[in-house]
Amino acid sequence: MKPLTARQQILKEFLDRVWSSGEIGQCDRFLADSYTIRHDPGDPWDGQILDLAKFKERVRSSRAPFPDQRFTPHAWFENDDGVAVTWFWSATHLGDLPGFPASGKTIEMSGATIYYFDSTNRISGHWQVTDRLGVYRQLQQTK
Repeated sequence: MKPLTARQQILKEFLDRVWSSGEIGQCDRFLADSYTIRHDPGDPWDGQILDLAKFKERVRSSRAPFPDQRFTPHAWFENDDGVAVTWFWSATHLGDLPGFPASGKTIEMSGATIYYFDSTNRISGHWQVTDRLGVYRQLQQTK
């Protein structure tokens, strides 16, 4: 396996610390002041430009039902504009979602995300596809 590039290493640490470990204060270290969600169907923030405070709120609310979530990167691709990563996600459904009370069941998903960087190598946005329908089906089975 090839060693990670500088941007891939930044992204790996961002996914681990912020999204998997919930170290929300680390957003200041990894993110540009303005973060654009270019494409993320089903995400309430799809199409929005977020400042750091809004991005942190996004992480808090996204992690609330799944506080032990883990993102595991699978494959990396990079060009001048950004880094694409395919990933697996796993979490225990420990908090309520609309229509789905906490079940204690493990939920899994996969996806692919292109992350964009600014000139200082801070993450400035993403374009993402995920299997949200698969998550919904798994949640239905917990009822």
